[in-house]
Order: sequence, then structure tokens, then C-alpha cells
Amino acid sequence: MREFHEGDRVRWDAGNQSSVGTIERKLTEDTEAGGRQVRASEQDPQYLVRSEKTGRTAVHRPSALHRLD
Repeated sequence: MREFHEGDRVRWDAGNQSSVGTIERKLTEDTEAGGRQVRASEQDPQYLVRSEKTGRTAVHRPSALHRLD
């Protein structure tokens, strides 16, 4: 499993294009984030990311994220 940390810059696919943003926090329990109900756990975490382009937040699984240098 990929591990990300707060402040990491990442890319993810958003339809026909890619988006870039920053990890805000790791979610390890069920919560509401990114405008939706999120199912997360220690074994199946998700990440709250903030888009550089729009400033909006979204939640993604580690497999959907790619770290940028």
C-alpha cells in the first residue's frame, strides 16, 4: 500500500484530465469529507486532498494517487 503524508504533492486522474493537489490528512475512520460520506479504516485508509486549481477538497484511495517530486 502506498503511504502519503500531510503536505505531499500528488496527482490523480479526474475524468479526461489529471488534477494536482496536496495531501491534507489521512482518513482512518468513517467520516464525512470532500462533500461525501467516506468509509475508511486503518487497514483501508483514504486521503483528503486539496486541488491546486480549484481549492476544493476530494477524497481518494492511495491507489488513485501518484506522488509528485
